Amino acid sequence: MIIEKLLRRFDISSEREEYTKIHDTVESGIEFKGTNLWILIFAIFIASVGLNVNSTAVIIGAMLVSPLMGPILGMGYSIATYDFLLFRKALVNYMFAIVAGLLTSATYFYITPIYQAHSELLARTQPNIYDVIIALVGGSAGIVAISSRNKGNVIPGVAIATALMPPLCTAGYGLATANWGFFFGALYLLAINTVFIGSATLITVRLLQYPIRDHANEYQKRMANRWVSFLVLLTTIPSIYYGYLLVQKEHFIQNANNFINNESYIEGDFLLKHELDAAKKQIKLIYGGKLIADSEKKRLENRKGIYGLAATTLTIQQGFSINDVPAELSQSDRYQAEINQLKTELSRNIQKQDSMGAAKKFTSVLFKEIKPLFPEIRYCSAEQQAFYADAGKTSNYTVVILGTSNIRQTSRDFSKIKNWLQVRFKSDSIKLYVEKAAL
Repeated sequence: MIIEKLLRRFDISSEREEYTKIHDTVESGIEFKGTNLWILIFAIFIASVGLNVNSTAVIIGAMLVSPLMGPILGMGYSIATYDFLLFRKALVNYMFAIVAGLLTSATYFYITPIYQAHSELLARTQPNIYDVIIALVGGSAGIVAISSRNKGNVIPGVAIATALMPPLCTAGYGLATANWGFFFGALYLLAINTVFIGSATLITVRLLQYPIRDHANEYQKRMANRWVSFLVLLTTIPSIYYGYLLVQKEHFIQNANNFINNESYIEGDFLLKHELDAAKKQIKLIYGGKLIADSEKKRLENRKGIYGLAATTLTIQQGFSINDVPAELSQSDRYQAEINQLKTELSRNIQKQDSMGAAKKFTSVLFKEIKPLFPEIRYCSAEQQAFYADAGKTSNYTVVILGTSNIRQTSRDFSKIKNWLQVRFKSDSIKLYVEKAAL
């Protein structure tokens, strides 16, 4: 009973539009002429400007007004219902839209004075398996929305999620600037969106058991399904590889950042700048401050394997202080250098406080141990100190100060106490001082 109620929640048959109206809606979105064509051109210009000035809001606006989804849904729908005349119409219109988009965006990028490729452009040149997933889910949402009487705002959301317009305009940028890496990368992303939105539409229409619009023979049906399978496979394989590279890159960046945050501190130096190259698996650390000892460099080399960076090349550079930062560094790098120096000083102070806290805790334990052996002792203090001689020689001792209520008794036990301390500290370098405790 519960399962039946749950299944009814997923049932969309009661909200489904009439098949004739669905067909008319799909068919009306296929053609690019008149209003649709002008809207497409305007959307291409808006997206091109957004990519050119790196404005996400403008790009989203272009995707909202773009009519590019229509022919893709039409191709998937027509193959699912074996309506090959509708498929040819959708394919011709889609190719016309692609050519129009390429020419329009290429014209814009050819005449614009801004040639720099910003992050919004770069994001459309390296598609991967995640774009396949987005296109599949987006295409399914699109055809389900068209099939429902309660369409809501799903179609604009699908247009934004699947992002058809930006890769088309990015390909136009690559064409205008002869940057073929951008051109083919963006076209591949467009191909992914096209194939998998269409495939999701095909699968959804088949699952919803739309009526067959054209009585194709078995050979035509079989060839259509084979071509769809071939295109899906052809489009998917490279995306899996690029997805694997993306995952490897993210893992490298995460591991490298963990390594830098946890291991890059060197006493007397501050990390001025770090550079990561995921493709070449390289980490470059640039320090300011004193000369870095080979032992420190070796320590960093040995520690990188713990973070999964054994095959990574680690380069350590240093040789200048914060006051003589090279002139070629930007203002932001100079600010970063100052921030890193402050972080280094803060880390030193924290270490100093930690060592003071540890010493305080150890002295408390020492007092609890020595009190039962020598009851006259009222307080004690223990700390590592350096002693400097005239010849420049330095010696380190553990200095222990005892406050006693019976100075004579403690003086008689002086040798016993010192021997006990040497055993306790496992060291002969002990300096013991005894004083009268205030009453």
